[in-house]
Formats: sequence, C-alpha cells, structure tokens
Amino acid sequence: MRLPNAAHESRPWRIREIAPDFTLEDVWALPVPGGPGDFQTLLELMASGDPGNAESFATRVLWRVRHRLGSWFGWDDPDRAFAKAGLPIPGTNETSLTDRLPDDLRNTAADLDFRSLPFAPLYRTDVEFAAEVSNRTVHAVMHLAWVDQGEGRYQGQMAVYVKPRGRLGKGYMALIAPFRHWVVYPALMRQIERAWNARMAHQRRPGIRLQETRDRSV
Repeated sequence: MRLPNAAHESRPWRIREIAPDFTLEDVWALPVPGGPGDFQTLLELMASGDPGNAESFATRVLWRVRHRLGSWFGWDDPDRAFAKAGLPIPGTNETSLTDRLPDDLRNTAADLDFRSLPFAPLYRTDVEFAAEVSNRTVHAVMHLAWVDQGEGRYQGQMAVYVKPRGRLGKGYMALIAPFRHWVVYPALMRQIERAWNARMAHQRRPGIRLQETRDRSV
C-alpha cells in the first residue's frame, strides 16, 4: 500500500504550493476504489475515524500510549488551538497554513469535522483535501486525493507532510517511523477497506444512491 513519493509529487496537487517548506514523509494508496463522485464519501469516512477504538489491538495501544505521553509532557493541545493561536510553524511566524491559502481555497472545507482526530481542515476541491495538526513535536498535514485511474475509475491516496520541531520533533518522528509503517498504517488500511466496502454496499442498495443524489442537488 505504501507508494514512492514520486507517485504524489508527479501530480499537480495544490498542497505543494501551500506547503513547499514541509517534508513529504509518506504516501499511501488507500484501498478505496470508486467513481468520480465518491470523494466526499472518502472524506466522511476519514473524518469519522477513531484510532483510540480501532479494530487492531496494537493500534489502540500505540494510540493510547501516544495520547498519554502527550498529556504528561504537554505535547498536545486538548482544545486543538495550536494551529489557531499557539505554536508557530517551525521556521516561520505563522501558526496555521490557512494564512497561505489562495482565495479560491479559503473556507472550502469548514463543514468537515474530525470527531476523534486533532486535525483542522484546510481546504477541499473536487479531488483534493488537506488538514493540519500542530503539537509540540511537529506541525503536520494530512493530504487526501482522489486519483484518476482512467475510464471513470478513481483511487484514494493519502500523503503526510511534516515539519518537526527541533531535536524533539526529529527524534519523535524517527522513533515512531517503524511503528507507523509496520503496525499502525497496515492496520489502518485494513480498517479503511472494511469501512469503505460497507459504505459502498449500503449506497448501492436500491433507492439509497438516488436519494443521496437528490439530497446533494438541493
């Protein structure tokens, strides 16, 4: 599921003009095939995720340990306020990437709420979405894309951009890398796949797709 960075960098995603000083840490192919109009379903699925109650025992433990350490050492902001009025992005005086958004991307994702994840939405287009998170270890961006595979087929893709905060941030990223790559993300992909298949099966039930199409056209 993990892709080379070139799979992301070869496409003209808007995030690259907004966060050119961030490092592209990971790129993952999401197990979510669909059609041109299914990107919103992917966004809703990702926003509803709760790693603290994940199906994978290892993922639940790692997430809860990370959360507890963040509480003890003051790494995290329980009110999600760092990106709004707290720590600046490393190497800048900005506290949020919203200051860098061009006019056509401002206020395009304000209606999307992450229930259990500390992300603040940045922007959304028909095929692209970005959200940021800020704490005392890193300022990071989760980028979701709906990649055209040709013949009306699309595939979800996730990229992670980071800017570590000094030695603590760099050490933290190095420490968790093996766990992210070999435990957390593989388990997350399996959970996303099951949730996606369930949603697609529900939407294909007679009358469901027609009603959702009518609701979105109102």
